[in-house]
Amino acid sequence: MKRELTNIAQLPLEVQKRIVPYCQKIIKLQEDNLKSIFIYGSTLQDFVVKKSNINLGIILDRIEFSDLEKNLKIIAIGRQKKIVAPLFLTVEHMKTSQDVFPIEFLEMKENYVLIYGKDLLKNLSINRENLRLQCEQQIKGKLINIRQSYLEVGLKKKGIEKLLHNSFSSLLPTFRNMLRFKKKGIPPLKKEEIVEEMGNLYKVNTAVFLAILKDKQGDEKIGKMDAHLFLERYLKEIEKLAVVVDRL
Repeated sequence: MKRELTNIAQLPLEVQKRIVPYCQKIIKLQEDNLKSIFIYGSTLQDFVVKKSNINLGIILDRIEFSDLEKNLKIIAIGRQKKIVAPLFLTVEHMKTSQDVFPIEFLEMKENYVLIYGKDLLKNLSINRENLRLQCEQQIKGKLINIRQSYLEVGLKKKGIEKLLHNSFSSLLPTFRNMLRFKKKGIPPLKKEEIVEEMGNLYKVNTAVFLAILKDKQGDEKIGKMDAHLFLERYLKEIEKLAVVVDRL
């Protein structure tokens, strides 16, 4: 296999500057054990300098403890440049885990750029019922988690806002994949478009979700509201989806 990076020109210029020397060191460290490197996620859609993280997938033949340990220094340096610790997988793990992580694999498959090695995402096949089950688990699990977290942080306004931000971000991939059950084709990648489609297809209150999204982006859409009342509205929309997802 040629030890060269490919498709770099498809990435934002700032991402190129950070990722090229980083990946060249990964290639040198892993040698023949390395099968593939790809960039995935919002980096490819809405990259914002100084704010956006860069997400990498690294596929190896094997993952021994030493294969992780040898990367510690370069990953520590990368984190200073907002390159988060890469997702390390083996070829075998990818083949045998599509049934339990259908959302994660679909999210990567539909939004990635291969920059080294063999394309192992292109031919992934996801079972529809496995996808529905994970959507149900994510929605109902998050509903329980939000309630529990509120009891821990409810006396702090900023705590509630952080709870809203974190829970909403973690639910967006589930929202996106729920769209597949109501509409043909690949769902939108942009967050605002995902929310709007959820409103159209599942009759949820998009104003609640959009306010959280804007607040997280720094527009303070929640800042002047009663955080407890806003969380109550948010929970009602998640409760609606918990009922809907069971019937898909």
